Amino acid sequence: MANPVLLQFFHWYTPADGLHWRRLTDSAKQLKSAGIDAVWIPPPYKAMGGGMSVGYDTYDLFDLGEFDQKGSIRTKYGSKNELTEAIKTAHRHKISVLADVVLNHKAGADEREKFWVRKVNPHNRNEYLSNSLEIEGWTKFIFPGRQGKYSTFTWHWWCFNGVDYAHDHPDQGLFAIQENYGSEWAELVDNEKGNYDYLMFADLEMRNPDVRGELRYWGGWFLKTTNVDGFRLDAIKHIPPAFFVEWLDHVRSTTKKYLFAVGEYWNSNLDVLLRYLKATGNRMSLFDVPLHYQLHSASINGNRFDLRNVFDRTLVQAAPMNAVTFVDNHDSQPLQALESSIQEWFKPHAYALILLRKDGLPCVFLPDLEGAEYTDKSHDIHLKPVKALPDLLKLRKKHAFGEQIDHFDHPNTVGWVRTGSYWYPGIGCAVVLTNGDAGHKTMSLGARFAYNTFMDALGNHPAEIKLDHNGSANFLVSPGSVSVWVKKTGSTPLVSRDWWQSMSRVFGG
Repeated sequence: MANPVLLQFFHWYTPADGLHWRRLTDSAKQLKSAGIDAVWIPPPYKAMGGGMSVGYDTYDLFDLGEFDQKGSIRTKYGSKNELTEAIKTAHRHKISVLADVVLNHKAGADEREKFWVRKVNPHNRNEYLSNSLEIEGWTKFIFPGRQGKYSTFTWHWWCFNGVDYAHDHPDQGLFAIQENYGSEWAELVDNEKGNYDYLMFADLEMRNPDVRGELRYWGGWFLKTTNVDGFRLDAIKHIPPAFFVEWLDHVRSTTKKYLFAVGEYWNSNLDVLLRYLKATGNRMSLFDVPLHYQLHSASINGNRFDLRNVFDRTLVQAAPMNAVTFVDNHDSQPLQALESSIQEWFKPHAYALILLRKDGLPCVFLPDLEGAEYTDKSHDIHLKPVKALPDLLKLRKKHAFGEQIDHFDHPNTVGWVRTGSYWYPGIGCAVVLTNGDAGHKTMSLGARFAYNTFMDALGNHPAEIKLDHNGSANFLVSPGSVSVWVKKTGSTPLVSRDWWQSMSRVFGG
């Protein structure tokens, strides 16, 4: 697949109308023609919030919108049949499907149990504020609506290592469960808050072999049931990497097709991400959170941001084969806890920086493609589609090929060229972007582009530029803008003698 593109096919405020799987079915053909090769779908199983929940408050992994649980049969996005039909339709249009997998915690237990805990300082999880005490908490999951179909496993307090609510305790807080698999938090998780094993709800105890066994079984069942092509792994900074080594090896052994996996490790420190990749033996990719924050900083600082440094200390720079690049997502969008959305003026720049370069797998955010409107916390939000995005997707598919030569030599105006291929001599592009005044960049695409006329495919600059005998030109960009220069339709290549001689040597002529 040439220059693949992933689309996050939802956002936090996707309507809770139960029609989202149908929207994927209806739009699959259009998405493929737009340049989308894979979609990341939201958590497809029943959550504590039933048909209204985004899905990260996971209740029953085996309920894909089939059972009357938590106030509804369907999930926020639709029924099980609609889910499987959407995946089949996507496959018919040669679109892969990645499912959002939330294995860190469970929410909405069916019954309370008594167990022993120690109270923990929520800001420093390594500090215990009490001796052992007995509480009653929501930790028993029996899934009465499913009645043992697909799995008879019952979850009890010893399947978890922490909770944040005690039914019978006057002082609420964070409680570490004292159980047979360790009285301390798990190791090799993120060191935020001292130890970030616990995130929310009832935190799974990954040292319990029965828990790991049930999650392995579910993974095989889920693949067989849905036929998805891979996973987006949620909240992995809270889960020891050894778990995913075991789990990914197992689920991949259950199917003969390649299963792509990308983990969400929300940390802007590159060294932390590289350590996790190493600990998992590079079994997964990671979202390039450091690059996201660089793009965010660039958008809010305008011409004060040095564009030469936009890729410094990013995952796509350090480990390009394991980097999934993105501009925004459901966590960074306005009104969310990790809000760090890229300002509108810079989004074309940001998408050019992830779509038209050779490294990383770019992930497009659905509101940037079609817009979104929602209200939360007494705020009305109107997200506009990124006007240049459809053209940038087409340019990725048609022109972003060949060698990449960077010209990151000015704090406000940078550029690069993709020199195309000998097999497709008309394919190539020159990209220039600025966060300041009008700029220019002298760059060469090579002699096979000699004497061609180039135009800005985004329409941001009116000029037509003729390349010289070496395929070089001074490519222009308007103030605060981005231009992608490609060969003008009908422009006939007048390649140089040197180019023909080099081609003759390639083919032995």
